[in-house]
Amino acid sequence: MPLPRRADLVLLFLLQGAALGMWFVPLGGVLEAHGWAGLRPYAFAASAGAAFVAPLFFGAMADRDVSPVLLLRWIAVAAAVSATAVSIALANGANRWVVLGLIQLNALCLSPAWSLTSTIVFASLRDSTREFGPIRAMATLGWVMGCWLISALAADRSYGSGLASAVASLCVAAMTFRLPIVPPPASARDLTLSQRLGLDALGLIRNRDHRVILLVAAALNVPMAAFYPFTPAHLRDLGLTRTSAWMTLGQATELIAMFTLAGLLARWRVKWVMAAGLGFGVLRFALCALNGQPWILSGIALHGCSYTLVFITAQIYLNERVAVEWRGRGQALLTLLTSGLGNGIGYLGTGAWLSSNTTAAGVRWPRFWGGLSGVVAVLLVGFLLSYRGRGKRSGLSD
Repeated sequence: MPLPRRADLVLLFLLQGAALGMWFVPLGGVLEAHGWAGLRPYAFAASAGAAFVAPLFFGAMADRDVSPVLLLRWIAVAAAVSATAVSIALANGANRWVVLGLIQLNALCLSPAWSLTSTIVFASLRDSTREFGPIRAMATLGWVMGCWLISALAADRSYGSGLASAVASLCVAAMTFRLPIVPPPASARDLTLSQRLGLDALGLIRNRDHRVILLVAAALNVPMAAFYPFTPAHLRDLGLTRTSAWMTLGQATELIAMFTLAGLLARWRVKWVMAAGLGFGVLRFALCALNGQPWILSGIALHGCSYTLVFITAQIYLNERVAVEWRGRGQALLTLLTSGLGNGIGYLGTGAWLSSNTTAAGVRWPRFWGGLSGVVAVLLVGFLLSYRGRGKRSGLSD
């Protein structure tokens, strides 16, 4: 069976990033514009709830039952249909429970997309340590292009962003017809219900290094969950409009970081690459806490460095360390812990933290961001004390 052409993998990630960026970044503003500002924490938490269910289930299917290419095709079609339904509901003034229910349905369709796309790409690479970063950067570029398009159309607070996301998802589905339908590596006979649901992937946590990497990535998502729901509101308070475009400063540095990641992993231990990412996380929230236009834009820019050095390194780590028949579930477990557990606690927790820092005069942004900076600082110290590593293995230095 031939491997996909690199250009096809690049375009797949580009479209996937655009589909997510067009909807996820403006979502908070869209809800606020339609009178549902109070739904923001719950709407973003919907993606976390979906990540507890969908990625492991579909990851197990991709490892054992169905080609990940076919799974991604049907998930992309379902994402397009559900995004259109959310947009129609908002346009027609549907009640909050209908809107929230449709957002949850859309999240169930979108949540396994990243891990499935990553599984497809990883399976097509000969040296993931060197090759994955530049290809994964195309998803970030797609995200940036999607956000710029939304801001260029002045749709930062419009349900039209959902319709644009639906079109991009259909393009993802169309792209899968250019990819070979590679069968899953393992047999699906005589599996228990737990195995079919992908719950056996939790066994990966028994390994100390796997456990530290996974839990640190999940824990970082708690303070980072404040980025998309609340940073646009802070930008508007500081007089900056076209917020979807300003938010892509983080993706600009993310692109740079992804192209340099291979060199970093060749020279540094995984421990120091991830520690650097956590350090950038401390600094980015501290800059936002200074409550000025240059400072918050600098903080947004550092988001990309922090994200790449922690989360993309974790993805590459799992691909290098986990046996091939477990890789789909390994990526899915990372998604569950970061997008599910981390984001779930983060969206609700940072929403409550924002409320406690909101007065009649407005939000006390220095205290809000400063508290999150402190959380990441504690996490950095915990990681340095917990992660051991075992030297050079499979081209990736622990």
